Formats: sequence, C-alpha cells, structure tokens
Amino acid sequence: MSSILSRPRRRRWPWVILVAALLAGGVAWAWLSGSQTSRSVRYTTAEVTRGEVIVTVTATGSVQPTTQVDVSSELSGALAEVAVDFNDRVEVDQVLARLDDTNLKEAVQTAKAQLQAAEANLKQAEASAREAEANHESQLELDRRGQSTRLKLIASEVARDRARAAVDAANADVALARARVSEAENDLGKSIIRSPITGVVLNRAAEPGQIVAASLNAPVLFTLAEDLARMELRVDVDEADIGRVAVGNTANFTVDAFPDRSFPATITTIRYAPETTDGVVTYKAILSVDNRDRLLRPGMTATATIAVTVEKDVLRVPNAALRYEPPRAAEDSGGASGRGLVGMIMPGRSSTPSLTRGSSGGRSVWLLRDGVPVEVPVEPGVTDGRVTAVTAEGLAEGDQVIVDQSVGG
Repeated sequence: MSSILSRPRRRRWPWVILVAALLAGGVAWAWLSGSQTSRSVRYTTAEVTRGEVIVTVTATGSVQPTTQVDVSSELSGALAEVAVDFNDRVEVDQVLARLDDTNLKEAVQTAKAQLQAAEANLKQAEASAREAEANHESQLELDRRGQSTRLKLIASEVARDRARAAVDAANADVALARARVSEAENDLGKSIIRSPITGVVLNRAAEPGQIVAASLNAPVLFTLAEDLARMELRVDVDEADIGRVAVGNTANFTVDAFPDRSFPATITTIRYAPETTDGVVTYKAILSVDNRDRLLRPGMTATATIAVTVEKDVLRVPNAALRYEPPRAAEDSGGASGRGLVGMIMPGRSSTPSLTRGSSGGRSVWLLRDGVPVEVPVEPGVTDGRVTAVTAEGLAEGDQVIVDQSVGG
C-alpha cells in the first residue's frame, strides 16, 4: 500500500522543475529587457548646406603638343651638319641639318650643261628650218614660172617639213633639259633640311656623318612641336560616360610630376571613332590646355575630372542621410497573446528607439529636432558621390539630418 501512494509524489517533481525554470527565464528576460531600455540612443548628424553640386566623369590620358611634326630627309646621303639640338627653339624654314651636297652640285652643273647643248641644237634646227623654208619658197616661184620640175618642188617641201620637225624636237630637248636642271636644283635644295613649323625640338636622331637612307619609310631625324604654351590633353572616355560629356565641358587634371596642383582644361573635340583595348571601348576627347608657365611636358600622364553637370544654389544633404533608416517599432505587449504559457511569462522585447518608418512612398531624410527624429520627404537630384541635391518642404539650410545612430549605456 505504501508503494502505491509514493508514485504520485515522484511525478510532481518534473512539473516543479519546469515551473521553476520558466520563472527563472522570465526573471532573466525581464532583467535583460530593463537593461536594454535603460540604454540611450545617440544620433550622428550632419548639417544641411546650400551650394553647388558638380557631377563629374573621370578619364585618363596624356598631355600632347597641339601640333607635332616628324622631320625626315627625302634624299639619301651623309649628314654633313646638324644645326640644332634638343629643346632648341626653331622658326619656319630654319636650317636643321645639311646633307653632303657634292654630288648634287655636280648634278646641277651637268644638267645645266645639257640645257646649253639642247638650246644650241635648237638654234641650229631653227636655222636649218629657215633655210629649208626659203628653198621651198624658191621652188614654188620657179614652179609657177615653169622653170622647175615637180620632183624638185616635192623635195623642197619634204625638206621644209623635216626642218620644222627638227625644231620641234629641239624645243622638246630644251624643255627636258630645263626640267632636269630644275630637278637637280630641287634635290640640291632638299639637301638642306629645314623646319616646317615654328616650335621646339623635342627629339633629335641625327648626328654629323650619319648615313641617311631615304626609302618608303624615311627615317625620322627630328621631332618638332609647336609652341608649348598651348597644349592639349587627350583622354579616353569610357563608353558608359560618353553620353554625358560634351564639347565645352570644363575639367581639372593632375599629373604625377605635380600631384598637389590641379590644371584647368576645356573640351574642344570629342572624336566619333571608337578605340577598343582589351574589350573596353573608349572615345577620345581633346581638351585645350594653357601651358604658359611651361610646367607641362609632352607625354605626361594625366587624370582628368570632367564636370558634366553643375547645379548651383541647391540644398545639399550627405548621401548617408538618404541611406539612413531608423529601426521599426517592435510588436506591442499584446503580441504576446496566443503564445501560451511562455508568452505570458516572458514578455516581448521592444526595439530602441521606438520609431516607425514614414509612409511617404519616396525618399526621405530624418531630422533631429529637440532630440526627436522627424521624417521629411525629399526629392533627390544630382549627386557627386558625397552629397546629393534635394528639394523638400520643411527642410532648410542648417538643419541637422541623421546619418547614423548608436546605442549607449
């Protein structure tokens, strides 16, 4: 009988242990909730400013002269003289170098002698022609008087025609000889290599005594650039950005030689021809650069920032303010209903702060007014990656917008 009565007492222990565990969990949860709500929320804010927002496109390229000319020789021969060096300033038609012209001068003399011979032959042919013409006229007079035979008349006529042809041939020889003289003189003139532009000698590949072999690919002896006070920046604009870039856009660029200095430039040309490198399509934009201080040199690598859109006198907010969103409020204590005994013993844990996201349906920022976040709907405009131009009612310069928050003890 005693064994039968002892069984119910053993069955009560599991229920007692379960109830004790639930009570302990509830106390722990209440303590944690109380410690959480006792923490204060700290907001990080930024000031709403008024000013300009500049949308930019970045492109890389190099600084080049506006005009660059490679000078070579049309003739083959040995360089007898080199008259300029690196960085020398030159004028149009200034002598850069001279080829050995000994053979060229002899060719001119030979051509002139041939011209003299051709002119002498012409005079001889003209004299013969006059003689043949006179003989033919005499035969015509004798024929009219009946004192000459028909055969002599024909012979005089043929001699006259031959003399005339000889004169024509002599004239042709004279013209040919004159052309040869002109060609020889031109070659002699080409032995003097002159500057085609006014500018600066960028490169010199010529040395006295050097043999120049003119061919289809004539060797470059000098590289000249026009006045370096006016240069151009050639940059490659990505195809994704080319639709926003236009002639007249202003830009600033830097070069490695002067990393702390920015140089101004203006787009003058955007080429239609694409350039493809490793599958990337770009378009060449040409920017005009003022280089009166001569700091920039041809070939310098540059990184340009092109202003494609400029909005002036607009309200500006940090982009972080547009991304900020306070946490939603947790369900109220009524949400614990229907969760059974555990829900009754362990109340729900509320979020901090207890805010609800507005239902403006668009973008908005949160202002901190008297320590309380207030939502203000805004219409975003252009952005430069750091700040965004916005239009909104109830937003003014100097307002503090929330960009972040933290919970402190």
